[in-house]
Amino acid sequence: MPLVIAIDGPAASGKGTLAKRLADHYRLPHLDTGLLYRAVALALIDAGLSLDDPEAASRAAHALDADRLDDPRLRERAMGEAASRISAVPEVRAALLAWQRRFAADPQGAVLDGRDIGTVVCPDASVKLYITASSEERARRRHLELAGRGEAATFGAILADIEARDTRDASRTAAPLRMADDAIRLDTTSLDPDAAFAEARGIVERARGDSE
Repeated sequence: MPLVIAIDGPAASGKGTLAKRLADHYRLPHLDTGLLYRAVALALIDAGLSLDDPEAASRAAHALDADRLDDPRLRERAMGEAASRISAVPEVRAALLAWQRRFAADPQGAVLDGRDIGTVVCPDASVKLYITASSEERARRRHLELAGRGEAATFGAILADIEARDTRDASRTAAPLRMADDAIRLDTTSLDPDAAFAEARGIVERARGDSE
């Protein structure tokens, strides 16, 4: 059976790092679904269109080119905020849903991380993980990440951004951020990347063993 690993969680919880490491370990394709929303937002910005125009956002989502996912601008802090706004548009989510499900249908399986993978995109995934951490720890990680890229931002501003995104993601009407009923919660607040990976891999192995 294909191994599909669905990883959800709030911003800067460590889900992206875990997803990449699990994909490498199991030799599966990996999709950071947040990049899709960032790419749609960037397409609107490049075209001089408003992020609050749902029709324009829907058109951009339907016309999304996979090559845009390699644009380094997608990793900038501002694009995270823009993507959070875009992701609240039901038409955008609907347009990208088929894109994500095609990716997950790889014969070998796949690893996808985002905010509605286990609940909407891949409700029948082999393994579902919900990665979380305290807002303060997530802000600390994001602050270090941005500093490493030379982007100036204060810890307080980053913390406020993260808390605002948490609220927006959890309260939107279209596929709000929540843990799937059958997902395993992994709190990485006090875990370094290696420890978090060991915990996640153990969860995957136990799930695979139960299904055999």
